[in-house]
This record gives sequence, C-alpha cells and structure tokens, in this order.
Amino acid sequence: MKVIILGAGGRGRNYTRFCRQYGAEIVGIADPDTKKLEKLAMDFNISEDKMFHDWAEIMAKEKFADAVINATPDKVHYVSTMEALEKGYHVLLEKPMSDNEQECINMVEKAEKKNVILMVCHVLRYAPFFEKLKEIIDEERIGQLVNIEMTENCAYWHFVHSYVRGVFRNETISSPFILAKSCHDLDLIGYLTGKKCLSVVSEGNLKYYRKENAPEGAPDYCLDGCPHETTCPYFAPRLYLKQISLVGWPTQTISADTSFAARYEALKNGQYGRCVFHCDNDVCDHQTAIFNMEDGLIASFNMTGFSSENTRTLRFYGTKGDIRGHLERGELEVFDFLTKEKEVIKIQYETIQSGHGGGDLRLLYDFLDGVDKKGTNLKTLARLSLQSHLMAFAAERSRKEGKRIYL
Repeated sequence: MKVIILGAGGRGRNYTRFCRQYGAEIVGIADPDTKKLEKLAMDFNISEDKMFHDWAEIMAKEKFADAVINATPDKVHYVSTMEALEKGYHVLLEKPMSDNEQECINMVEKAEKKNVILMVCHVLRYAPFFEKLKEIIDEERIGQLVNIEMTENCAYWHFVHSYVRGVFRNETISSPFILAKSCHDLDLIGYLTGKKCLSVVSEGNLKYYRKENAPEGAPDYCLDGCPHETTCPYFAPRLYLKQISLVGWPTQTISADTSFAARYEALKNGQYGRCVFHCDNDVCDHQTAIFNMEDGLIASFNMTGFSSENTRTLRFYGTKGDIRGHLERGELEVFDFLTKEKEVIKIQYETIQSGHGGGDLRLLYDFLDGVDKKGTNLKTLARLSLQSHLMAFAAERSRKEGKRIYL
C-alpha cells in the first residue's frame, strides 16, 4: 500500500511511524517547514524525491498512491482534503475537519460521491477505556442513561503550550478551543450514547491569559530578564529546558533541532518563549456547554485550562446505577443501585503502544485495513464524526450570541 503524508509535525510523524509498522510504503511527504520535512525524511529514511514543500505540489501530480493522511494545519484541511478526494484518494483527516460548518458537510458529501473513505481522527473511539465504557452502557448495566457529566482537564502547561503560545491559540489561524480540542469529547457523547443532539446552551470566555493580568514588569519574552521567573508557573524555560537528552512532547515541538542550545535560542525570540500574558491568543481558557440530546438525555461538558491533571473525567448517571471514570488512571467504577455493589474496572495500559489511550495506532490500522479492504469496522467515518462538529459550532454560537441554539 502506498501512502502520502501531508504535514511533518507531531501528528504526521506519529502516523508515518505507524504506517511503517503496518508495512505501508511512504511515497510522499509534504511540509513548508524545511527543517521539519528534512528531519522526518531522515528519521524514516525517506528519499529526497519523495519530499515536497507544499501539499499542492503533490495534488498537482497524477494519482500515485492509495491513501492520504492529512495532518496539515486546521485552515488547510478543507482545500487539501477536497483536492485529495477529487483525485480518488482515501483520506484520513486530522480533527477538526474544518472551522467552517458548510465545509465539513461538503467534505462528507464529496467522499460519498467519489465512493472513497474519509475518516476523521477521533482516536478516542478506539481507546480501550472508552470501548469498555460503551460496552457497559450498551449492556444497560446502569439502565437507561439520564445525565452525563464530562470534563476535559487540560493541564495548565498543556493549555499554555497549545492554546496561548502555540498554533491553536487564535481563531483566525486555527479554531475555537471547543472545536480544536474538544470535538473529541463531543464525539464521544454521541458515540457512547447513540443519541443525536437537539440543542445546546454554552458559556465561556478568555478570563486569565490576557495583557491586563500580566504581573508588573513582565517582559514580552521570558528570557528578557523577567523578575517573576521564580514565582510564575508559566515561565517558558521551566517547561522547555528541563529535558536534556530524552526530549519528548511538547518540548520537541519548539525546534526541529532539539539540542539544549537550539531550544534556548528558540525561546529567545520564538513563539514558545513569549510571556503568556503578552501573546496574540483569543480562544477560551474555560467553557461549559449543556447539550439536550434525544430521549430526554442531558449531557454537560466542561473544559478548563487550569488543571493540575491532563486527563478526562466523567460521570454517567442511569436509572439502575452510575459510572465514574478517570482516563489517565484507566479506571471505571460501576455502582449498582439494587445490590449496592461497586465494581472497579482497570484498563491495562502496560500493553498500550500509542497515545490517546491506545487509540492512535488502532485508528490508523483500521483506516489502512479499510483502504486494503481487509475490514469494514470504520468507527470514525466522516458522516459519523460530523455531529461532533455541528455540536461545537452550535456551542460557539450559543456562547457568542447568548442564547440556546437548535441543531
């Protein structure tokens, strides 16, 4: 099988590695960042003739692969995916599909018209934790669902990396937080319950990471002699310079060269060295949405960028029992109202080989099996993933317009 990778960032790198594990041949990679492109090619022994600096260069050629994995920036998703679908490529598309509602619908319809696979990287559907949770719900061990509470605990360091200093910080270059990050969670609401969303009410704002909250004397860049370096939890060198040789995420994203000297230089005048109160961010740092689902089910979702944990937590309330879950710990507690017994289910993370609770690798293998016609259990076909995006768009409209939005 021949695969093209669009985007040489973290997600593109992961999918390149998994494609190699699967046995697929990488016949083209594209990224405008020359350093990232060359590093990806070097690390995976991809020849120079397969390197491109623009996704459009690849799409201008006659079809020469079976599938495209699209890990380009959000704003590029639509035009690059529509080109790939038009040429007859099967496409695995990073979430969110697009920051435009009609564009999401157009991609679904284009894929169905061309009779090719369009899958969205809603990897949590493939995570054993959520597969087990769905099994418990489908078996009606807690009866009929009445209420759902889901919280995305985005750790403070993760939030400032991605949504204050990083590439998802501003809606003009990316998407609203509830779409860029939390379309995973909104997708799970529909996937786990099997219900459609009818309406939503949402509140949220950018409360803290603003210029007026900067401590006195804080410079634009942390390394410009900030007088608060010992008291500020967001001091950039504390996050990005602690690792010496084994450099992992998110530190590896600030510079293609991950040496200490290169990272230090990147913080001096690069985007990740900026004071969190002097960035051009505008996405919410906290938001809550209440979704009215079919059959009287109410699902509340809370997102916060002020958490010590980097995980998802949940409570599912049914007519015969309830469920408490903690993704990072891999724990599900099921309580039975009649017997008053509590079962604790532990997901064995020791055997998991990839991120997002094991979902990354399993999703990619499922996609490639689908392309190779070895399997049809495609959990994240674009039409199935569309509802989460429509829920996110509606939640943003509700937040900005101050009213209930009907889907």
